Amino acid sequence: MITTKDGFADWLAGAGVVGRRLSDEQRGILQAAFRFRQRCGTDYYTSRLLSHFLLHCGSGLKVAQIARLVGVDRTTASRQQGLSSKATVQAAHHRLDGRPYGKLLPRYAGPIAEFLFAHPQASRADVIDFIDRTWDVRVSRIALYHFLKKYGLDQVPTVPEAPAALPAVASAAEVLAALPPPQAIPEIAAGRPVPTPAPPFSPRARSSPAPSCSCPRP
Repeated sequence: MITTKDGFADWLAGAGVVGRRLSDEQRGILQAAFRFRQRCGTDYYTSRLLSHFLLHCGSGLKVAQIARLVGVDRTTASRQQGLSSKATVQAAHHRLDGRPYGKLLPRYAGPIAEFLFAHPQASRADVIDFIDRTWDVRVSRIALYHFLKKYGLDQVPTVPEAPAALPAVASAAEVLAALPPPQAIPEIAAGRPVPTPAPPFSPRARSSPAPSCSCPRP
């Protein structure tokens, strides 16, 4: 891609860098960095390598200026300033592979607990994304599992299930439809009244073998 002077000026203006205040050496370094971005793109690896170079090349630029030029957070750029080239490449691999990047500190337990209680249906991937957005730290599922277990946060609260619906009560029409037709009952078919059934536990024969003492003697 052909580098234009207007594109370079727009890149500086977008980062809040005043071009007329740059020295000739700084301008040469930033022009080379701009051509590097134009050729290699703005993906995570490219931005990470470029920020590492600008932070360690002795350009005299402030960390905040480099962070805006590369498109990273000011805190992230400060943390990268203390890394070696090997650690920078390893951190980039770890971040993209989802392996531990950084350390889960004890002070993270409170905000993570608030997130879990505010989002009871959140998955482990949602918690990892929350940690990444909040502290710019990418951790693995295993590291998150041990952290949650250590602070008693492994039992994520769940929304109580709705009670099961009660079985529907049969309507009067369904009850009448289940009864046998009148023609199937002999008394109704012959025009006689249906006998009333005897109450329960009332035998027809007399249960006492002899007259009761309360009965009058013959």
